[in-house]
Amino acid sequence: MDVSQPQVYFTALAVGLLGGVHCLTMCGGLVATLTLGLHPEIRRDPRRMLPYQLVYNLARISGYAVAGALFGALGSMLTEFESLKLTQRLLQGLAAVIMVLLGLYLAGWSSALAALERLGAPLWRRLEPIARPFLPVQRLVQAAVIGFIWAWLPCGLVYSLLIMAMSSADPRAGALIMLTFGLGTLPNLLGLAFLAGAVARLTEHSWIRRLAGLLVIGFGLAMIV
Repeated sequence: MDVSQPQVYFTALAVGLLGGVHCLTMCGGLVATLTLGLHPEIRRDPRRMLPYQLVYNLARISGYAVAGALFGALGSMLTEFESLKLTQRLLQGLAAVIMVLLGLYLAGWSSALAALERLGAPLWRRLEPIARPFLPVQRLVQAAVIGFIWAWLPCGLVYSLLIMAMSSADPRAGALIMLTFGLGTLPNLLGLAFLAGAVARLTEHSWIRRLAGLLVIGFGLAMIV
């Protein structure tokens, strides 16, 4: 994958921004839990709650970037075992197929990608209990720990972008791909926390979902060609 091409990062941003329907499904309950998990005095004042919500999400996005760097490094290691050109093409081909499946998933035309989410369930079962002692949240450091753990919640969108990060065969590019994706998710999840989902519900319109899906499918097909 030519990570110098802006469409790589545009796709990552679009997946994060327009994947709001999936965010509502996967993260809605967690966002509600984290909001209710704040100390009541903090929760009642939106101005005091804002720093905590930002820390939750920035720590989550940092977790994505760490995972992207790890997968980029994994892709780089894989290219050492076989012909560099052949391995990169295989990784790019895999990323392209996943992009097409992700586009179908975002548009609501296929649920095949949901199988990816089940792969991360064992890891999440080990990580989720680690966050429990940090509730209710009264300090920003607690919010940071919980936010970083949140990044490892099983999610088809995240796993799809991690495969793209792996195909970059570069830890820095992998981290940047995941960072861009994470920033795209920020408006939906902040809106979900503060406005009871009013911002996130904008992405429930079928034409927005289909437009997002078609954009991602188009990028995947271009990669295949």
